[in-house]
Formats: sequence, C-alpha cells, structure tokens
Amino acid sequence: MRTLSLAEAAALLRMHPEEVRRRAKCGAIPGAKPGRCWIFIEDDLAEYVRSFYATPRQALQVTLRKELECHFANAGLLTQGDLRIGRAETVAVAP
Repeated sequence: MRTLSLAEAAALLRMHPEEVRRRAKCGAIPGAKPGRCWIFIEDDLAEYVRSFYATPRQALQVTLRKELECHFANAGLLTQGDLRIGRAETVAVAP
C-alpha cells in the first residue's frame, strides 16, 4: 500500500492540487488528513478513477422481420424484395 502526498495525488489525477484538496475535504475524493498534510492511498485513487469508467452497454439485436414490423407498421407488411427498390417507406404490399 503506497501513500501519496497532495502534490503526488494531484499529478496522478491530473488535477490542480487545490482542487484535489477541496474534493478530499468534502469527501468526493478518498483521502485523510491525520495531521497537517493530506495523504492519499494510491489504490483508493485508482478505484476513484475507475468509478468514472463508462459502463458497457448491451447491443440491441433486432431481426430484419421485427425491424420491418416496428418501423413500417402503418405501411403494411413488406418483403425483402420491396426493400431493394430503395423506397420502402412509400411501397405498401397488400396482404
């Protein structure tokens, strides 16, 4: 477990030391001030940075038939041959 000074923590986070001190004081950044100086644990700061990572999203998987039914529900049922025309939104096939 490695401890960092305020200046080292600011360099790791790529922030101004005064901003790191302000955030640590309000509890936004994990740190402690046991005496006159702030100290930070490197692993805690790494976890703090990881908390800002984007969460992976699940890709939406739609089949062609479902997509046609969804987007062209008012135009009637289309076949794949209708899509080759390039004007699927204006072509409606009677069932």
